[in-house]
Amino acid sequence: MSMLAEGRPTKQETNVTMPDQNAITTHTGNRALMVDEPLIFEIGSPDRSGVDLPEAPQVESRLGGLERKAPIAIPGLSEGETVRHYTRLSRQNYAIDVGLFPLGSCTMKHNPRLNEKIARLKGFADIHPLQPVDSVQGALGVINELAVWLIKLTGMHGVAMTPKAGAHGELCGILCIRAALEARGDAREVILVPESAHGTNPATAAFAGYKVEDIPANAAGRVDLEALKARLGPDVAGVMITNPNTCGLFEPDMKAISDAVHAAGGYVYCDGANFNAIVGKVRPGDLGIDAMHINLHKTFSTPHGGGGPGSGPVVLSEALAPYGPLPFTERHADGHITLVEEETVEDRHPHTFGRMSAFHGQMGMFTRALTYILSHGADGLKQVAEDAVLNANYILRSLEDVLDAPFAHSGPCMHEALFSDKGFTNDLTTLDLAKGMIDEGYHPMTMYFPLVVHGAMLVEPTETESKAAIDQFIGAFRSVAERAKAGDELLKSAPHFAPRRRLDETQAARKPILVWTEPEDFAEAAE
Repeated sequence: MSMLAEGRPTKQETNVTMPDQNAITTHTGNRALMVDEPLIFEIGSPDRSGVDLPEAPQVESRLGGLERKAPIAIPGLSEGETVRHYTRLSRQNYAIDVGLFPLGSCTMKHNPRLNEKIARLKGFADIHPLQPVDSVQGALGVINELAVWLIKLTGMHGVAMTPKAGAHGELCGILCIRAALEARGDAREVILVPESAHGTNPATAAFAGYKVEDIPANAAGRVDLEALKARLGPDVAGVMITNPNTCGLFEPDMKAISDAVHAAGGYVYCDGANFNAIVGKVRPGDLGIDAMHINLHKTFSTPHGGGGPGSGPVVLSEALAPYGPLPFTERHADGHITLVEEETVEDRHPHTFGRMSAFHGQMGMFTRALTYILSHGADGLKQVAEDAVLNANYILRSLEDVLDAPFAHSGPCMHEALFSDKGFTNDLTTLDLAKGMIDEGYHPMTMYFPLVVHGAMLVEPTETESKAAIDQFIGAFRSVAERAKAGDELLKSAPHFAPRRRLDETQAARKPILVWTEPEDFAEAAE
């Protein structure tokens, strides 16, 4: 029958007739619409320009001997060439607008365009931090109202809005703890960090001058409460805990942990990167937490990735709020908002440890986050957490028959599902499965984290994915997992359909080449 009568061929039928993709080569190196785009230096040439410009007039230099000694050597391209270059590169980026982003512990979810529109409004996007306070009352109002919402949602006493992201927020919380201990003359030296905490937690504690000690996880993937209690003592400044933890599990002993730490004279810091799983459902303040950063770029819809932007406000308990950083906003009875920027102004904040950053925070992040909160409302925020947890459990239960799920026996997960490489054959690893997922059209899930699970694969679908999108992801994941268990040799050389194959990612991270140097043969050809 004709294709019109039968409908389009199924994927299985198509695969049967497909030739070996690896055996096909093209003159250009392109694969259909996946263009093999070279570096911009290899396209253009510094001796020509894509536009006509008049000669610059000769003027006396004011650079004081710092003039450039040689041409800048920027490659010249026409407007069309430039647009094509960057458009082609953009098509090689995986993004949440392209498909499901399964990274665990990162909350890569859709960012409503309404939030982007508000962030670009005049009076938010075009202001300067050194403007007079009276000229930015609207922007300060956004900061103040968002601060109130964050305090309400977490059940805390105060909030520092200036930290720029998660690790910066962690440092803020630990510095608050240090300031509170110093104020009472208590020189404690140790921060306890459970094995299931985020990897930046021990780094932050060490950066702040503390010794770091691990607390083991129990068989259920949670903090070993008895081991924690046994280690508490007069030298312990506090504990840095992630809840829900990096195994995607809620810590049911959180209140008991807080009570034990407080009884020993310490403080409790909670990593709030996973707040998306409990927002509207659990208030961290009710669990005895003293400080917690909130990644606005995860829970409250700010574009995430590419090195920024980020924002990590830190909510503080009544015990730590006096030690929080400056500046902060203050709304007066007449509605006017001021910035408290000095420790000594009317002695209103004499115990602050100082500043985290030069100015007031991330304005674009604040407008997006407040828009997200107001557009969802209390019931909508609660549903965010419920749907995120539902989606993760759907993935966990849909794949636990083909992939090892080390903590599936301990009950439902929270916002992310955790699997391991147990059962893979022919020396295949988590990395091989991840590269196979690229061929399926997906960015790989988080790999080899958390460290408590060998060959870990952490998947977080978030609440913004439809069942159809999740089903397709599950199908792809299942297919590659079955190949890994069967010892499919082709996975060792995956990805096969990407513009680039396996790169030396370790060398790229440790010894990046940041300056393009013209190859000798290229230079000779130009001559």
